[in-house]
Amino acid sequence: MTDVWSERAETYRASVFHRDGVDLDLLVSWAEGRTALDVATGGGHTAAALREAGFDVVTLDPAPGMGADVLARAESIPFADGSFDVVACRIAPHHFDDVRAAVAEMARVSRNLVLIEDTLFESERVEEAERLRDPTHVRSYSEDEWRALLQGAGLTVEEVRVLEKSRPVEAWLEWVGCIGEEAARVKALLAEHVADGAYVDRKILVRARK
Repeated sequence: MTDVWSERAETYRASVFHRDGVDLDLLVSWAEGRTALDVATGGGHTAAALREAGFDVVTLDPAPGMGADVLARAESIPFADGSFDVVACRIAPHHFDDVRAAVAEMARVSRNLVLIEDTLFESERVEEAERLRDPTHVRSYSEDEWRALLQGAGLTVEEVRVLEKSRPVEAWLEWVGCIGEEAARVKALLAEHVADGAYVDRKILVRARK
């Protein structure tokens, strides 16, 4: 899988859908302290925004092509307990093989806050479409599931927000090489979530404290 992500690195770095938005602004506004770890940094947009806000940021990602400071999976973070004031993870957990282990690791290395943003679970039909479009998709989670994951890691959920994001559906499909019959099937599965040529999904943002 890391080879796939390395191949996508430049696409992620150039992605306007990851680079900015009210969701990123909100996530950064929740951060407190001086030091931060950006887990599954991808194109590095969350890290850049946190640095702009004055944080000393370390980036972590399992794909060499992403150019992170530390090459590691979210399920096995190579830092001591309480190493960072805030640990952030944006639009990545739906790719994790073991999200429970990843959340536990993020909670472990944070001394204060864990900030999560990810695609919100909508239905099994949407999950089928997401996996067909991109086989690296494992699962999206509901608000109740996120609360349980974070609380199970010893964190207190302080705030939850759900925001809509949209992107041109054709570009979203081509971005990961989903074309032809597979693309047509994805569009059929997501028909009720596509309006005026744009796929509209919802992102869940959670602030949790130790």
